[in-house]
Amino acid sequence: MMQQLQQMMAQSLSSGPVNWQLAKQLAESELGTENTVGPAEQAQVAEAIRLADLWLDGATDWPSGVSATDAWSRKQWIDQTEDSWKQLAEPLAGQMGEAMQTLVPEEMTGMLGPMADLMKGVGSALFGAQMGQALAKLAGEVLSSTEVGLPLGKTGVAALLPGNLARYAEGLELPVEEVRLFVALREAATHRLYTHAPWLRSHLLGALDAYAREIRIDEAAIEEAMSDIDPTDPEAAAMMDLSEVFKPEDTEQQKAALARLGTSLALITGWINVVVAEAAGNRLPTMDRLLESARRRRASGGPAEQTFEALVGLRLDPAKVRAAAKLWKHLGEARGIEGREAVWAHPDLLPTAADLEHPESFASVSEALGDLDMSMFDQLAVNDPTPPEDGEDEGGDDRR
Repeated sequence: MMQQLQQMMAQSLSSGPVNWQLAKQLAESELGTENTVGPAEQAQVAEAIRLADLWLDGATDWPSGVSATDAWSRKQWIDQTEDSWKQLAEPLAGQMGEAMQTLVPEEMTGMLGPMADLMKGVGSALFGAQMGQALAKLAGEVLSSTEVGLPLGKTGVAALLPGNLARYAEGLELPVEEVRLFVALREAATHRLYTHAPWLRSHLLGALDAYAREIRIDEAAIEEAMSDIDPTDPEAAAMMDLSEVFKPEDTEQQKAALARLGTSLALITGWINVVVAEAAGNRLPTMDRLLESARRRRASGGPAEQTFEALVGLRLDPAKVRAAAKLWKHLGEARGIEGREAVWAHPDLLPTAADLEHPESFASVSEALGDLDMSMFDQLAVNDPTPPEDGEDEGGDDRR
């Protein structure tokens, strides 16, 4: 037992705030065996994304953001998205790990020597086990590389998961060809957005980082939780409820970060919904059913909802997504496609949470500003992608 514990601690200490090797091992063991993706499925995915991109040309004035296509199995999804998960999870896990180290009294750190790093190793293994469980669950549900709200694979690579798509279409009792094309439209639209709003990814990651910086620990809760963990059983760590360990009451800075994150994700999803509906038009006979199934999927906790609730406890509001879609639709009618897309030139131009409560008003104001030269924001978005400072009121009206 001591040898196993020593190995796990040594491995964890060398793997950073999250033991990704453990995470992948647990996730892949939980997924079990699966069929490999064959050439026929690769061709079907490539054709669906090519057609989706062609349809999108009439719904947005941005050119395609797709440079390559791919078809993944569930395990390939885990492999191909690992770098993005590190970006999303490590700032949070790192801050949690530092908080856990505060359990060792400062005056005892020198006396304990190498044992002072014990909590760091425990934290790395714990978060690895938690991530493994989360990745296995998501891998069984995701339909594309962008379904969590941002591209998780390599830049410009649009990817679908044929196995999950087939099961999803079967559950809806719809032709898999139409479901594949609908998901391809959302995938290609998301890539266009992130390609032509290059600051957007940093904006979301910045909100997560702002939340992480305020993480504090409930010492009594973690001591009680750790007393129930068997150090030789990594799966036991996966069942630990971290919400009981870290302070459940968010700070004001964390609330502001979550508000920014929630509004941004609603705007992204709302824009995708509008653009996909306009691109498809009457071409997909089952479009209404597909849109309704996507809404139900989000309302019941789809991959995006699971991801951000697991990371920071953020519950995405379906009403916000509907309001965002209404806003983008009004804006397109008021200013046209080019004027609608110009709002994505810089984060300071984006609608706020208050604007989502009155989407028609935002469209009217934007129409009045339609003659403003937005080209200056293109360089600003590249040079200054940093999100608003902590404490800045996300619901304010500060559009510079």
